[in-house]
Amino acid sequence: MTESTDGVELLWQPSAERVADAAVTRYREWLAAEHGTVTEDYAHLWSWSTTEPEAFWGSLREWFALDFGDAHDVVLAERTMPGARWFPDARLNYARQALRHVDDGDPDRAAIVYLDESLEPHEISWAELRRRVASCAATLRELGVRPGDRVAAYVPNTPHAVIGLLASAAIGAVWSACAPDFGARSVLDRFQQIEPVVLIAVDGYRYGGKEIRRTDVVAELREGLPTVRHVLHVSLLDEPTPADVLAWSDVIGRPDDGAAIEYEQVPFDHPLWILYSSGTTGLPKAIVQGHGGIVLEHLKQAVLQLDLGPRDRFFWYTSTGWMMWNLLVGGLLGGTTIVLYDGSPGHPGPDAQWTVVERAGVTWFGTSAAYVMACRKNELVPRHTHDLGRVRAIGTTGSPLPPDGFRWIYDAIAADMWLASVSGGTDVCSAFVGGSPDLPVYLGEIQCRALGCAVEAWDPAGRPVVDEVGELVITQPMPSMPVYFWHDKDDERYRASYFDTYPGVWRHGDWITLTSRGTVVVHGRSDSTLNRQGVRMGSSDIYEAVERLPEVRESLVIGLELPDGGYWMPLFVVAAPGHALDDALRAKIRAVIRDEVSPRHVPDEIIAAPGVPHTLTGKRIEIPVKKLLQGRALEDAVNPGSVDDLEVLRFYAEVGRSRARAQEDRKTDEK
Repeated sequence: MTESTDGVELLWQPSAERVADAAVTRYREWLAAEHGTVTEDYAHLWSWSTTEPEAFWGSLREWFALDFGDAHDVVLAERTMPGARWFPDARLNYARQALRHVDDGDPDRAAIVYLDESLEPHEISWAELRRRVASCAATLRELGVRPGDRVAAYVPNTPHAVIGLLASAAIGAVWSACAPDFGARSVLDRFQQIEPVVLIAVDGYRYGGKEIRRTDVVAELREGLPTVRHVLHVSLLDEPTPADVLAWSDVIGRPDDGAAIEYEQVPFDHPLWILYSSGTTGLPKAIVQGHGGIVLEHLKQAVLQLDLGPRDRFFWYTSTGWMMWNLLVGGLLGGTTIVLYDGSPGHPGPDAQWTVVERAGVTWFGTSAAYVMACRKNELVPRHTHDLGRVRAIGTTGSPLPPDGFRWIYDAIAADMWLASVSGGTDVCSAFVGGSPDLPVYLGEIQCRALGCAVEAWDPAGRPVVDEVGELVITQPMPSMPVYFWHDKDDERYRASYFDTYPGVWRHGDWITLTSRGTVVVHGRSDSTLNRQGVRMGSSDIYEAVERLPEVRESLVIGLELPDGGYWMPLFVVAAPGHALDDALRAKIRAVIRDEVSPRHVPDEIIAAPGVPHTLTGKRIEIPVKKLLQGRALEDAVNPGSVDDLEVLRFYAEVGRSRARAQEDRKTDEK
């Protein structure tokens, strides 16, 4: 065992050959040769990238040979947060940047490898991808879709989604997607805000060996989205195409379009897509990100941080409802083959993702920390059961990866493996902290802060701290920060989301420790966002579904990251007068959450509660209850003068104490 100077175990050190071959090394050498910017190591490069953001982001445009039009000399017109204006004179198109790789050499090379639960890979070449995108873009234009119009998609992680995104981007339309495991109300809460003109909708999907049909949900969506003028029907379960909609085969099968695409050259900040926050305190925030910011950020992330290139096959287990899907598609920007998987992570067995990796020839595999810990719990040893010889890197995100997860990767996969644990957010559609191929991996720690991300840990007074827990803040603007929130007058909600605590500085809502060696430890959320299997969702979606039941008066859901890497999500229910929380009601609650919200967000336990605590203005209290369930004392978790009923909080404090006692008893029994 090798240790750092502060006693942390060193798990992996890149070879000199690997460092020399890394894209980030070639970029540093190019900076020195072309611009005279000498950076001794990654730490020095990161420091330069955050203190000289104009020089850094301008150099990426040049190094990646991006076509920003004739006028692109000004990199950052206003260096403020919010309100930074990047490349104000540039013109570009996201889809054009991705599909330019058709002409890089072999147009028959795979752009997409797709698998479902049959686990049989199907390939789409770069040339065929461009042909299908060209046909889809021409169809959308023919349907009257114009730049700035919204195209909404209710589709799983299949090539249909990638083609729809690229076609929408090509004509300057704005893409927005929800996964089909979301219920109608959750989808309408998102899509009604943005008023789409086209809806791409699937008839159903397969998950866990079952067929889940969605025709009834799609009918609800059509009724609830009066701005939709056209529906494009994707049939995965062989449901017939309704008479008044357009079949997907016709959308991508136009005979006369060939591979020609007329790209709409748009301003740097022209909306590319709309992602959604979790909706913890109300309607999900509709987060708008622009063509230019995403092109730069995703190229930086894919090529420099993840070291992806044309020889790679990049797979991250995700759904279209998570920003990791957008980042996965971003691999196309660097010419990388992306691997899509539509199915359960644990069907037909807990090793399903490793089978995808093997059969698709994956070289770079990303998954959730929860999946890694589930593999460990199931005592899997994939290096003995699967051919993983092509895999050179593994990434994890969704929640902090515990030290036992780090150890399992090196014991059960390979001793010589680059492990890039990453953490970021939907808000920037990328990672603030993550991996670099030229840095070591230490037990339980993320390798570094990402280039161009001015990450610091601050105490409540706004002072930077090192080697102690603080709030994750960003002190300099990034191009992929939201252009704005949809229908957010004067950016009021945008400012309140990130800049109320430290004016002019982005507060993200994570607890982190920056070590003196430059590594990062993420301790979890400092807010009440639910994060199940890497998919973030707000509590309001669950409340809306559960409290529609006449037997339920009120409810409270909490998500807790556990020390062993697990996740516990209890739902506390206050029964309506004349009713009791019995087994029948528990089953009914689980069913309504599964059907109307998401199967991933069915709670682990449903617990009868005497009441739900509120602020004096009537808002449900979640963060103090989360602290109580984690074992914090009542006086440390909440200001007693701010709640409507302190006795109700004492109930949750006792639940926390009971769990702590049970955990101690289990540890004693194990000894």
